[in-house]
Amino acid sequence: MKILPAEFESQSIRHVYDEATKTGSFSVIDIIQVLTQQPDYQGARKYWKVLKGRLAKEGSELVSSCYQLKLAAADGKQRLTDMATAQTLLRLVQSVPSPKAEPIKLGGL
Repeated sequence: MKILPAEFESQSIRHVYDEATKTGSFSVIDIIQVLTQQPDYQGARKYWKVLKGRLAKEGSELVSSCYQLKLAAADGKQRLTDMATAQTLLRLVQSVPSPKAEPIKLGGL
């Protein structure tokens, strides 16, 4: 797996690419932070926790499509991070009311 830099409107998005399966995955927290315009990681993490719970109660398979991977966090430590493919992220983006959603849907990442 390769860790590739990705940016959306000058915000860093953690992105990994698996050459074996030819698929890319993005950090859900980073996407949530962009969509909700949270100034810090903790706000985005809390938003994702609530959204994940709500989606699970609704029976959405979106949450089960995410997986965890250890990536470098802002403090430099390796931490488990929820990851999602671009396809899963498109469905996630539709669950978050945000003016930033449309550019992401149109392939802004």
